[in-house]
Amino acid sequence: MKKLISLAIVFAMMLAICLCPGLAEGEKVTATGVGQGIDGDVVVQVEADATTIYDVQVLEQNETEGIGSVAVEKLPGEIVASNSILVDDISGATVTSTAIKTAIREALTSAGIDPAAFETEQAKAEAVEKTAETLDCDVVIVGAGGAGLTAAVRATQEGAKVLVLEKMPFVGGNSLKASGGMNCAGTKFQEAEGITDSGVQEFIEDTMNGGHQLNDLALVTTMAENSAEAVEWLESIGAPLPKVAATGGTTHKYLHSPEDGSPVGAYLVAKLSEEAEKQGIEIMLNTTATEILMDNGAAVGVKANDAEHDYTINAKAVILASGGFGANFELMCSFNPSLANAVTTNHPGATGDGIMMAEAVGAATVDMEQIQLHPTVYQATSMLVSEKMRSLGAILVNHEGKRFTNDLATRDAVSAAELEQTGGYAWIIFDQNLVDHNKSAAQYIEQGMAVTGETYEALAEAMDVDVAAFVETMNTWNEAVKTGEDKEFGRNNGMDDDLSTAPFYAIQIAPGIHHTMGGIKIDTDTEVISTEGAVIPGLFAAGETTGGVHGGNRIGGNAVCDFVVFGRIAGANAAAYAAAAEVAPAA
Repeated sequence: MKKLISLAIVFAMMLAICLCPGLAEGEKVTATGVGQGIDGDVVVQVEADATTIYDVQVLEQNETEGIGSVAVEKLPGEIVASNSILVDDISGATVTSTAIKTAIREALTSAGIDPAAFETEQAKAEAVEKTAETLDCDVVIVGAGGAGLTAAVRATQEGAKVLVLEKMPFVGGNSLKASGGMNCAGTKFQEAEGITDSGVQEFIEDTMNGGHQLNDLALVTTMAENSAEAVEWLESIGAPLPKVAATGGTTHKYLHSPEDGSPVGAYLVAKLSEEAEKQGIEIMLNTTATEILMDNGAAVGVKANDAEHDYTINAKAVILASGGFGANFELMCSFNPSLANAVTTNHPGATGDGIMMAEAVGAATVDMEQIQLHPTVYQATSMLVSEKMRSLGAILVNHEGKRFTNDLATRDAVSAAELEQTGGYAWIIFDQNLVDHNKSAAQYIEQGMAVTGETYEALAEAMDVDVAAFVETMNTWNEAVKTGEDKEFGRNNGMDDDLSTAPFYAIQIAPGIHHTMGGIKIDTDTEVISTEGAVIPGLFAAGETTGGVHGGNRIGGNAVCDFVVFGRIAGANAAAYAAAAEVAPAA
């Protein structure tokens, strides 16, 4: 349907060009245009005359909530206010910003208006002397992703006055990109489905095995033992995760997701943001923390800045929740030079700022060289194709139309297997039954990522793979599901449904940088540990900015569990520390 709408818009634009070769002076027209966003077409309506853009409305878009949607919300108004297309892109949403500008140019052209009239460079604001400002709170949190929002809500529940700093123009960070679910053990949702073999000990063992035994066992144990309570807490703030499935690299069903199949990250960020707003938590966007303030060896606040202010923020406790460094290629390549030309699924703000701030005050780091590739990344847009697709029954085939690995092995193993195939890529195969039970799959199709066929033969032709080999692959897989035994590669989960319901779909994918397992060293109370092996008083950390939880490879679904479990612990412990601490001025 979206393709038909887009074709209709293009036809209308062509017709407009024919009917409107030029405008009378002062004549105002309304026209539409289309730009390619990260998640499909962005359709824009423009009202303008030859000298003025009066209004810009985004009529149709499917951009990432909390990232591209910020550009959709803010950029049209800025273009109208400046009467120029050449306003700055919205930080972190460059693709969507470009799509909106492209659509505006097409709309103007279709109306007989030369877009060059609005290609005026914006005068750079003169450098203004920033105002020094001092703020006070009990707990200051650096980063408003999943861990930061969780910590903020939990600390406020414990009575702390909380201030959250976020350098991006939106909250959520990498958590917005989490599409599968949250791994948990011993939950009431597992019990309701009769799942009795997916307990805490199994969760610990699968996580340690998935991480090649490089994980910090104490942290993994803490995560597993607190996971069920974390799910209960999420439900208490209106964010239940009742659906249960398996995920890659595990032999049990731990993955908890929303009832409607929505991507878990955007869902939780929205719910946590709503709760933060209810509690009156102040979140300062476009505000970059630059330094941790120390006094007698203890963290007592941070320095930060925005476009107009230099802040000194006095706090009794500091929580670092600023994410990993999967968008900082210089830092990643210092550990693994081969990543220089890789794509990344990370948002642009994932540059490791919190890790470097912590190191500057003597914090230790662990596992910094452990950088994970995700095997199913749509290379055209660096968009992640959820691991949940495979947990619900999808399989991978290569350029020859054949399976080549256990599709639900650990991410590093599947990525390595893909890179050994012809062209270094693969296809993820799914059917209409899976689409009907997974909202993400439907979105991939709507966004034009998939090729399709009413038969296996037709799909093979659309993929340009060997037809006979592909048909044999599909028949063999469906028989394996029927018997419950994958004789080819030993896959033992995600086999509840075969792939026999037409139409059939395929998305071409390849590995991309997804997660940095290394980061700040913490203990099970989320206290930051120094290079001397001692606790740094008043300094806490949680989420992807920390290391130790995931070892040499992160199991899908564990990042969400990580940020909820340790975000809650950090919030509660920082609030308790603040309550007991004496008020001390910043150094």
